[in-house]
Amino acid sequence: MSFGDPNSPYGQPQGGQPQQGQPGYGYPQQAPQGVPQQGYGYPQGQPADPYGSYGGPQEMPGGVKAARVMLFVIGGLQVIGAILFALSAATISAAQNSEELKKDVQFEQLADFSTGALWAATVAVLAWGVLAIVLGAKFGKGGNGIRITALVFGIITAILGIYPFILVGLAHTVMAILIAVFVGKSDGAAWFNRPRG
Repeated sequence: MSFGDPNSPYGQPQGGQPQQGQPGYGYPQQAPQGVPQQGYGYPQGQPADPYGSYGGPQEMPGGVKAARVMLFVIGGLQVIGAILFALSAATISAAQNSEELKKDVQFEQLADFSTGALWAATVAVLAWGVLAIVLGAKFGKGGNGIRITALVFGIITAILGIYPFILVGLAHTVMAILIAVFVGKSDGAAWFNRPRG
């Protein structure tokens, strides 16, 4: 029995077995090493665009979400601080008008505090907290101006947390530094500079 030409692709291979490195009948060809393989039957498409069809991220990045939450936390802490300042100012004001406490030696140091300064501090702390909450609320639709304001807010809060309020301001300092970092990163810039449609 003759199989024809020994070099014919349709002929019986020598030795009855497919040779090493050559595919047998029905087996797909393997691509050489180092060459990426493509699947059969489906064309390879473009990778998904992380910025969608508008040229900007469609979902707020995780760092920007974290910065937003930290702004809300700072705002809440500022409101609590404003309440404590207001209670202190009201207490000192009431105590300064009391005849019994005026004779107390320990109260003399407390009575020296200016209630006007405490009320001014209450307003300043409350205003800073409201600014933090407003900035956090604007993260969803705000532009680059909100980003820059949040960056400046984070830097100033970190500085104030270090110098005058070392013990109380430690949480503020850490959160403020993280806000400035997350908003200043490239994905934060991409979020705030995205086109709105």
